[in-house]
Amino acid sequence: MNVHRMRAIAEKEMIHIMRDPRSLAMAIVIPLLMLFLFGYALTLDVDNVPLAVLDMDGSQMSQRFIDGFAQSRYFSLRVVAGNYRELEASIDEGRSLMGLVIPEDFSIRIRSGRSVSVQAIVDGSDSNTASIALGYASAIVAIYSEEHMQDFLGKTLRPVDAQIRIWFNRELKSRNYIIPGLLAVIMMVVASLLTSLTIAREWERGSMEQLITTPIKTHELILGKMIPYFLLGFLDVLLSVIMGTQLFGVPLRGNPLILFFIASLFLVGGLSLGLLYSILTRNQLLAYQLATVSSFLPAFLLSGFTFPITGMPRAIRLFTYIVPARYFVTILKGIFLKGVGLEILWIETALLGVFGVSVFIIANAKLKKRLR
Repeated sequence: MNVHRMRAIAEKEMIHIMRDPRSLAMAIVIPLLMLFLFGYALTLDVDNVPLAVLDMDGSQMSQRFIDGFAQSRYFSLRVVAGNYRELEASIDEGRSLMGLVIPEDFSIRIRSGRSVSVQAIVDGSDSNTASIALGYASAIVAIYSEEHMQDFLGKTLRPVDAQIRIWFNRELKSRNYIIPGLLAVIMMVVASLLTSLTIAREWERGSMEQLITTPIKTHELILGKMIPYFLLGFLDVLLSVIMGTQLFGVPLRGNPLILFFIASLFLVGGLSLGLLYSILTRNQLLAYQLATVSSFLPAFLLSGFTFPITGMPRAIRLFTYIVPARYFVTILKGIFLKGVGLEILWIETALLGVFGVSVFIIANAKLKKRLR
């Protein structure tokens, strides 16, 4: 390997990047913009569920029951209905997602120590939000029931008392695991898109013929093309980590050096994949489209970032093993939230290394110093 030839290619590519503000915007601004937009817009937390209440009892006990919902951060009392039709209308019009119907004999039955049924009507058009809202409602009802069992009977029926301890994400904030996973998606997309235009651009502009006549070797050309984008990608990783921890408050409990080392392996694989598309297509538009489809969709849908892999069909679960973002998402969550290192994540790290080396070897084999 001739370092001088490789350095010359790297300097040439860096000059091209500096003269093309669009490449700089794609490399730096777009990843940060994606992280900012997705970080604020994409959330799985369900808070302030709009609630409608029909209180047919009108007692202090029913009001106390309603306050249990209204004073929690999970529900927001929006509609106090006078009859059942008004309650239905509030759900039909989208003013409330859940309706609560308290029967006339609510307080009488509780004072007599009997059970009472309270109707909860949930808009199931958004099944995820509806199921979470039902879970919140069940928890509030259970707390209310336990309090009044003590008040009126002087005892509680709790043969088993579960002491719950939540590790790694105590407040169950979805942002704490969305941001690390989003970092993997952004890096996969940006890395493959940046280098997908490099070799194809040389062919379209006719400068590839000049490179063919030089004594430079294919692996020197690939490495020279990759180095500037690797530096830009590493800068994106650094800025994204700073943005995630400082702006979004995601804890970084692991070793940052291990994080950046593994991120470098992931970048090498993504950059090599983009170069491979550029070598195979020799067309910037086609290479860009191919890199977009094959990087964003698998990284977003099949990495475990948005949907749990365990809930996917078996054929899809098997397919996820060839998606490198799957392993990087696991690594990022382990380092950010669990604070673990290579002693736990060495398998995922080794697979990322194998991916990067394999794609680089394939790209080097497909790049031929000939016109056809």
